[in-house]
Amino acid sequence: MKEIPFNEFLEKYQAGEIQVVDVREQAEYDAVHLDGVLLLPLSELLDRYTELDKDQAYYVICKSGGRSGRACQFLEEAGYDVTNVQGGMDALE
Repeated sequence: MKEIPFNEFLEKYQAGEIQVVDVREQAEYDAVHLDGVLLLPLSELLDRYTELDKDQAYYVICKSGGRSGRACQFLEEAGYDVTNVQGGMDALE
């Protein structure tokens, strides 16, 4: 599984170069989130992952990197180009 340190991810995000999927739950997202990211909670991933474009690369983020790692593993096996953001949103603080 591909991974990226949070500081490198943040540079790419701020440059507007990437598509980001946030797999936290709605309440976590409402508390703090990055603008313009797609909220796709891990609890809904099995039902909604086909909404993602297989021709697009995605950076997957959660609170600390665990759930996004599980999401990346699933999505990679389903044929998606995904990169896990190490440290997750906790690294923003």
